[in-house]
Amino acid sequence: MSMKKVEGNQPLLPGSTIGILGGGQLGKMIILEGKKMGYRFVTLDPAEDCPGSQVADRHIVADYDDLEAARLLAETSDLITYEFENVDDAVVKILEEDAFLPQGGELLRTTRHRLREKRALEEAGVPVAPYRRVQSREELLSGSQALGFPCVLKTATGGYDGKGQWVFPSKAEVEAFTELEPGREYVLEQWVSFAKEISVIAARSIRGEVAVFPPAWNIHFQQILHQSIVPAPVKSGILHHAEELARQVAEGLNVRGLIAVEMFLLHDGSLWVNELAPRPHNSGHYTLDACAVSQFEQQIRALSGLPLGSPRLLTPAVMVNILGEDVDRLRGQIRDFPPEIKVHWYGKRESRPGRKMGHLTVLGESTEEAMATVDRLGWNKSADNEKRS
Repeated sequence: MSMKKVEGNQPLLPGSTIGILGGGQLGKMIILEGKKMGYRFVTLDPAEDCPGSQVADRHIVADYDDLEAARLLAETSDLITYEFENVDDAVVKILEEDAFLPQGGELLRTTRHRLREKRALEEAGVPVAPYRRVQSREELLSGSQALGFPCVLKTATGGYDGKGQWVFPSKAEVEAFTELEPGREYVLEQWVSFAKEISVIAARSIRGEVAVFPPAWNIHFQQILHQSIVPAPVKSGILHHAEELARQVAEGLNVRGLIAVEMFLLHDGSLWVNELAPRPHNSGHYTLDACAVSQFEQQIRALSGLPLGSPRLLTPAVMVNILGEDVDRLRGQIRDFPPEIKVHWYGKRESRPGRKMGHLTVLGESTEEAMATVDRLGWNKSADNEKRS
């Protein structure tokens, strides 16, 4: 297949093939939205029956570091995107050289490394929590003294949903800590006492157009995202500031495609950016049912050179994650769900505690009405106020 790279103002038209590195639920939702637009899809994932494979036109079963499989994906795709950050550098190089990877590899290298990410945010003029680089016990001790207690240590790479993180309430816990791995980089952060965690999905197209979705208030349970509430119940000035910060990140980091910007709202009303994800994000799932364009369609529009869609919120909504331990409850209730609930099921073969199996979008005339529906059906787990990632 000849590659049809987007040049000038010529978009990649429907009928073209989009390759996706990864076949999880994000890939599946990209495909379902893209199919409505007329695109074909090829996925690459180690699992034969992953969610993306169930809807793709072709599925390549291979490990993510399989260079030959990466070349095959490049050969069969007019455009390639990814649904997760931890992509092997050698694979990225192949896709950049042999295919059209509009997002490129630089943003991946930045966002999958917490230290590089923080430095890039600072260079873009975006506020972040005070931090120190740590590679030794001595740096951990001196850094914790400089930042104060409590503080939190995170691996610079890897780790998610609270994994690869340690909280130190006092100097005694730092002195007793023995889990530093030689040669590995860490970031030590000042503990942030925040009022709310807010996330904003921004899209920046290959033509330089930027569009920002409404900010969501994220509530976590046991360090996993539980609910996203939109619009976030904060003052309009804070909502505007959050959107502007997301726009600043998208432009400052030369983003192509989507960037999820997670922020801490401090008690004084200021915002600090916590983490980035250069792809569709769990906290943006509400856009499928509550916005004029979904984050998944927006990803395709941004990368293919089509005009961005309107991110306008059509109705307040609450997104609720369905984890493995919630599946039986869902099956028992689904026949009696009210009409304002939409169920999204990912089609994963194995269900286990903590694994994201699907999500609910609860619509309402107001966020209070949507939350009342969530409460009435028993889907409002206690928020985990200790969540810091």
